[in-house]
Amino acid sequence: MITRRSLAAFAAGSLMLPAVLRAQQPSATMPAAGKRPWASEVPQIRVGLLGGENEADRLGRWDNYRKLIEETFQVPTRLYPAADYAGVMQAFAAKQIECSSMGASGYAGTWLDTNGGVEPLVVPREQDGSIAYISVMIVRKDSGITSLEQMKGKSLAWADPNSTSGYLIPRSELRGQNIDINSYFSRTGFAGGHEQAVVAVQQKQYDGAVTWASGQGDEAQGFTRGNLRSMVEKGMLNMDDMRIIWKSRPIPNGPLVVRSDLPAGFKADFRQFHLALPTAHKAIYEQIERGGGQGYAEVTHDMFAPIVQLRREEAAERRRRS
Repeated sequence: MITRRSLAAFAAGSLMLPAVLRAQQPSATMPAAGKRPWASEVPQIRVGLLGGENEADRLGRWDNYRKLIEETFQVPTRLYPAADYAGVMQAFAAKQIECSSMGASGYAGTWLDTNGGVEPLVVPREQDGSIAYISVMIVRKDSGITSLEQMKGKSLAWADPNSTSGYLIPRSELRGQNIDINSYFSRTGFAGGHEQAVVAVQQKQYDGAVTWASGQGDEAQGFTRGNLRSMVEKGMLNMDDMRIIWKSRPIPNGPLVVRSDLPAGFKADFRQFHLALPTAHKAIYEQIERGGGQGYAEVTHDMFAPIVQLRREEAAERRRRS
């Protein structure tokens, strides 16, 4: 179960990056185009794409990024869209992909499943320079629901069992508010992704859903970055029809993850590529990040240690329930 110690650590803000990493990052130059010595060990770069958005949109949104990687490092680069978060996690475990952007919970689960076989390189920075985002609970305005208390006896859609903002953290925080999830809601279920969770609320399949947002900027436009902003920009969502009734504490942004067994040169080049991407290719950066921010910050595994602990405890609770 999620322990008092875990919840206390979360409340104290230990899931946030140290303040020094919220400062301005040094500028980086895009790596010069050309084949690298590590190419003999990495003959192709396979990029995993998380589920939670329809496949055509995912492939379209990431294709310019794929082309840029291929042009820069002169190594064939392919996109591998997964049906859900678990698909990317399993692909890492089977060494079928080299890299993927993941949520903090997905990274933590993959790190556990592979015994440290993956590592983070960078995380996105928000408009104010911070490297955290929030989980939000959203309902239809015409539902009459205006607060978390009014969700009692109503149905709630989770995004994905391996989602940080769409499952792990909302469950942790609600328990911290002494809410028994199994009895508080009439039912809960997995919608198949963040986009699908919001659509399920729009179509009245669920009363509420949890999803992710930067928590910054204009709420009426879905904030500056996140699933809501992406759906607004695609014409799938009008925030005037919806109401946000709950927001989590800040959650560490999910990292760009690579396999630990890849050459050090690849990791260094890939890190530099991403640190330079927002300035050198702003449109591509905004496409893959579903909105704008201040680029990326370098990180290490230590930032995600509390999330790893939450994953361990969540797994232990599932075993007790089965």
